[in-house]
Amino acid sequence: MFKRIHLIVLDSVGIGEAKDAENFGDKGAHTLKHTLESKAVDLSNLESLGLGCIEELPGLNCPEQPNAFFAKMSEVSRGKDTMTGHWEIAGLNIKTPFKTYPDGFPDALIKKIEEKTNRKVVCNLPYSGTEVIDDYGEDHMKTGDLIVYTSADPVLQIAAHEEVIPVDELYEICETVRELTLDDEFLVGRVIARPFIGEGKGKFTRTENRHDYALSPFEPTVLDALKDNDYTVYAVGKINDIFNGQGITDMVRTKNNMDGVDKLLNVMDKDFEGLSFTNLVDFDAVYGHRRDSEGYADALKEFDDRLPVIFSKLKEDDLLIITADHGNDPTFTGTDHTREYVPLIVTSKKQFDYKKINDRKTFSDVAATIADNFNVQFSTHGNSFLGEIK
Repeated sequence: MFKRIHLIVLDSVGIGEAKDAENFGDKGAHTLKHTLESKAVDLSNLESLGLGCIEELPGLNCPEQPNAFFAKMSEVSRGKDTMTGHWEIAGLNIKTPFKTYPDGFPDALIKKIEEKTNRKVVCNLPYSGTEVIDDYGEDHMKTGDLIVYTSADPVLQIAAHEEVIPVDELYEICETVRELTLDDEFLVGRVIARPFIGEGKGKFTRTENRHDYALSPFEPTVLDALKDNDYTVYAVGKINDIFNGQGITDMVRTKNNMDGVDKLLNVMDKDFEGLSFTNLVDFDAVYGHRRDSEGYADALKEFDDRLPVIFSKLKEDDLLIITADHGNDPTFTGTDHTREYVPLIVTSKKQFDYKKINDRKTFSDVAATIADNFNVQFSTHGNSFLGEIK
């Protein structure tokens, strides 16, 4: 039906507490509502696509004739992290959540890291990524010790000053640590290199040379099904890292949300048949985790402002899908993701009777729809909504 599908994940842009939010300690979370309550911004393009029809949101109306199909989606996997959300979008159901380390990593793992890298480890606690370099950065510059920290997510992060441990060396260290954390005993979803620069406390800043070392999906995803059938799968942003390259035919890294949009536009100019899969991470990494609700609102506005040019790049046989992977309410307690429904917006240049479609019981309905559209064999617990958008 469509030659190309462009799938954009607005990382962490949730649309209200999920039915099981209380089990995750997230009752009352609502990323979009609380963000837009904190600062009024013009989201007229998202409004025209029906975002305000999915849930009542501050400053957004529900147009009588929206320019997209819309619904909200529930997550069935046992988690609320980036990998779980994206893997479910691609067709999986993660029944065993990844391990988190609220008290830091076990001494046995830290010892192995020190032995393999010939560097001491400091911190080893859950920490804000910006605060940890302020608190440990100066000593790190004197000693060369690795700043190892985690969060409420299943991640092991290693921060290092680029003048103390060059980026390529930090990447090699993270590759080594990734191997150490593949065993069930220490399994984490991602090992993340976090380079920074600066002259001292209060002047340190993280650079755009972040690199994620993820696990490969436990089972084939719809990306594999497309690739195996000779379709193109473009990964824009951290998508390649999230899937560890599995099912990807072409990839491009991005520096921030707007660079991500620029890279997507470049991909849309190419002649291919298949899927482009984009993640815009700043909502989550720069604003959600840092509980910067006003910055989050401004980021939504920036994306909204780019929608007309994204739409202008659509060809007549393209489909655009906009969704999210979890919530991260910047007004909520703590700094963790929040268990929320996510918006689903589906549009094209074709003349359809755009309206609300059925709410989805799993993110994997996106994968089922992609497989259905390209007529590839793929087994998933999701159900295609392609028949609802004719």
